[in-house]
Parts: sequence; C-alpha cells; structure tokens
Amino acid sequence: MYFLALATDFDGTLAHDGVVAAETLAALARLKASGRRLILVTGRELPELLQIFSEDRLFDRIVAENGALLFDPDTRHETLLSPPPPADFVARLREKGVGPIAVGRGVVATWEPHQNAVLEAVREAGLELQIVFNKGAIMILPPGVNKASGLHAALRDLELSAHNVAAVGDAENDHALLAASGCGAVVANAVAALRASADLCLSGDHGAGVAELAERLIAEDFGVAPRRNGIRLGTGRDGEAVFLAPYDGNVLIAGASGSGKSTLATALSERMAEQRFEFCVVDPEGDYVDLEHAVFVGTLACPPPAGEALKLLRDDSVNLVVNIQALHRHERRLLAATVLAQVARLRRRTGRPHFLLIDEAHEILPAAAPDHPPAAIGAEGGTVLVSAYPQAIEAGVLAGIAVVLVAGTDAAETLAGIARAMGREPPAGLPVPGVDEILYWKPASGGPVLCLTVPKPLQIHRRHRGKYAVGDVGAARSFYFRGPRKAMNRPAHNLYRFLDVAAEIDDATWEHHLRAGDYSAWFRHVIRDEDLAVEAARIEGDAALPPQESRRRIRKAVWRRYAAPAED
Repeated sequence: MYFLALATDFDGTLAHDGVVAAETLAALARLKASGRRLILVTGRELPELLQIFSEDRLFDRIVAENGALLFDPDTRHETLLSPPPPADFVARLREKGVGPIAVGRGVVATWEPHQNAVLEAVREAGLELQIVFNKGAIMILPPGVNKASGLHAALRDLELSAHNVAAVGDAENDHALLAASGCGAVVANAVAALRASADLCLSGDHGAGVAELAERLIAEDFGVAPRRNGIRLGTGRDGEAVFLAPYDGNVLIAGASGSGKSTLATALSERMAEQRFEFCVVDPEGDYVDLEHAVFVGTLACPPPAGEALKLLRDDSVNLVVNIQALHRHERRLLAATVLAQVARLRRRTGRPHFLLIDEAHEILPAAAPDHPPAAIGAEGGTVLVSAYPQAIEAGVLAGIAVVLVAGTDAAETLAGIARAMGREPPAGLPVPGVDEILYWKPASGGPVLCLTVPKPLQIHRRHRGKYAVGDVGAARSFYFRGPRKAMNRPAHNLYRFLDVAAEIDDATWEHHLRAGDYSAWFRHVIRDEDLAVEAARIEGDAALPPQESRRRIRKAVWRRYAAPAED
C-alpha cells in the first residue's frame, strides 16, 4: 500500500448536519480493516464533537479546534498544540459586542458578520493572531496553527508521512489540510475555491463522497494519486516533464565510471529533500559522505553501528546515509542485508523511507556471492540501484526493475546490455543522448526509450571520496615521487599516502613536482576531482610560495575534501 491513512474533515464532509451516515461509517471500517489509519481533522471543540459523534474510537487520532488540539481516542489523551487564547483578548471581543463566542483550549470562535470587530480587537490588543473563515464561522488562532499543522502532529504520533495520506474536505479552512497531504480530495458540496485546488473531485456529497474515496483507496491505492506525488526527473525532447514516484517501481541508474550516474543520484536526492520524501542511502565507498539534507552513520575508519542506523531510520524527519566503506566486502553485504530487511518492514508499516538508494549495487546485490546469500529488495518500489556494472547484479533483482536510467556517451550500448541481462530484447531504435541527457526506459511499458534532460545538482558530488582517500588506485595510477634527478621512487597509491610521503620528502623533490604541475595533473586525471585539481594548480602557479607553505596548502585542500580532520 502507498496510501496508509485517510484524513477527513467533519462538518460538511464526513457529517451532514452533524450526523454521519451508517454507510459512511461502514466504508471507513472497511478502509481501516485494510490496514490503513483514520484521522479526523475538525474545527470543532473536542467536548462538543464527542457529544454528537459516538464513533470517535473508529479514528486513530482526532485533530480538533482547527489544529490546536490532538486527541487519542484509544487512550483519551489530549495534547494542546498551541498557546491558550489570551483572556484579555476574549474580554475585548465581548466588550465589542461580539457573540456568541466559543473559547476552546486553543481557538476562539464566533460567526460572521463580526469579522471587522475581530480585526479591530486583534489590532488593539497588539497580538499576532490569524483569522480563518469556515462557511460563516470565524476562528481566531495563533499563527501557524491550522489543519495542516494538526495533521503533521497526528502523523508524528502514528509514524506516518504526509505523502502517504489522502485528505478530504469541503470548506475554506480545509485548504491547508489538502495541500499538506499526498492526495487532496473534495466532496461534491465543497466550496468552489477548494474544488479548484483539489487533486480529486468526488462525485458524492458529504459522507457519500468520503465513502467513495475510501472505496477507491482500497481498490486503487496509488491509482488515485496526483502527479505532484512524484519528483521531477527531467524533461523529454518534446518538452514534457517526466516524474518519478516511489510507487513507480524500482529504479536502476547505470553508466560507466565518470558518466554522471552519481551526479544524477545526488540531484535526485536534492529533489527528494525539497519535496520532503525521506530517503536512505547505502554507501559502500564513501561517495555520499557530504550529501546535504542527510545525517550520516559510519566513517572511513569506523563501521556504522547497526542499532543507531535502524533507530535513525524510524525517525520521521531524517534522511540517512549509511557509510559501510570501513567494512570488508562480506561484512558490507551482511549489514546491507540487515538494513534492507529493516527498510522493508518499516515501509510496510509507515511508508518510509520513500526512497532507498543503493550505490555500487553490483557489490551489495551481486549475481554470484558464494560467501553470502543475496540480499533482497522489496517489490513495493522506491529502491534506486546505482551501478557501473549492472549486468553483475543478481538476476532476480534486475528482473524487478521498472525504470532504467542510463548516463554516458555509451548509454545506448549499456542499455542494450541491461536489456539482455534482464532477459529482454533490446529496444529498437535507441536514441543517442546529448550533453546533459540520459536514457529513460520502462521495460514493461512497451513504450519507446526517451532522452531526458536532467538538471545538475546544486551540491558538488565527491566521486569515490573514501576509495581515493584510503583505498588503492593501483600501481599504474599511483603518484611517484622521483625528484629532479629521479634519485628516488616513492609511490603513493591513495591521497592519504600522498600526504604522508609529501611530508617526508625533501624540498627539492617537492618543488620539482609542484612546478611541473604534476600534483594537479594527478588529481585531475587519476583522482578525477576537478575542484581539487584547480585549487592545486593555483598553488603550483604561485612562485612566491615557499615549499613549507605550498605543502600546507595542498594538504589542507585534500583534507577539506576528503573527510580528514580540519586543519587551520
């Protein structure tokens, strides 16, 4: 299931003249029996609601007073979500002849045509209050308190995300509720302005419309979802935007080393964060150690504590990067299998994290792993695999891929190889992607392969940061300190070793390679870090720098980028 809860307004939506039809209650009971949650969001005060509505225990949470009060029908516990109304403000309203006045735990309510007197009282009192209209009713609340804020409080209690909630209403004060949900619906009797902004207009009025939505959620689930539930992936050559939602299935991002697949993954994470989709990254090589909008467990030297990772996954406001590069390959697969299993369980219960990104997927989900059985990924979708060797991914995993994205100049050849590995005929007439374009293919759709233009990420992606810092680039690609007369031959097979040797050699050897531009060339062509190469080239070009200072600046540039301790 994608939609895990239904949030409904009471008056004019669930109820007609304060009464909820038996057929509507039966439809809600069927929805709840399907495993979903029910949330009632109303402008009424709680005692008044409970007096006229005896079926409150059907709901998992009730948000009353237009977002000011949260109520648990099971435990009968109340949580005030706003400051109480100022007594002197209420007294001022009465002095102005405003009435009737209802004073709740957080809301003050009256009726039209007293709006001008209410505005005068707010101005005279010097208070920061908001006024909300609801079919003739006037509600005065602290700023930021509305049905959306109340819904978010209920969802935190239930460990759900707003993306996985469908909401339904009928009046002006339901705008925020519908906008805060994954699908905003209106009953047939809704005011025109709310109908114009809704994702879904139901044919039934009042409770019949709510019952209609409940039955559609049972039958269609994400089929009722609007386009805004996805993140914008890119734009086709026809100008049409292409979106990616968790329920679109599992995704494969492929391409040769340096093709831009990791840059694409970083850009996608930015869009997930912008739209409050929660994500988790399994990072085998430290490529995402500085990813924005995320917290990290695990470092270059210390493996991530599994318990801490799982605890963070349950937090409804955390995007998580699990850095497993400190582990040996066998241990990486074991930990990744644990994370994948926990993610699957959490998703079934809460829908989160919406996206799971597995980098170097051929290593985590290999086609042949005699030392350990392959980890499994769920069929519910939202898992994004990133790999330079997609044919090396376990066949069952590849068979479940619904969306294939391929980057690089040899994208057409790569996609054809993926199709064969999936047991499919390669699509005919593969287009050649241009600069900043990727290939987009939905294997089961029977549709054509598209070229999409995808925006660059705002943040810089650090390619293979951990691997180049402490790994081994190989003898042929190591940096060799030889000096002006080739009197020595000291190799550096990674950046940390480079810094160690650089600190030990004599000034003549250091200056020889510095003035020859060898350091920036190695950073550019082997480490493939253009920013580091540019900074090193500036240092190399400054003839006034003594060897000690040029060493310090090169060392600081490397440390700043590659997760070493900061140095002044």
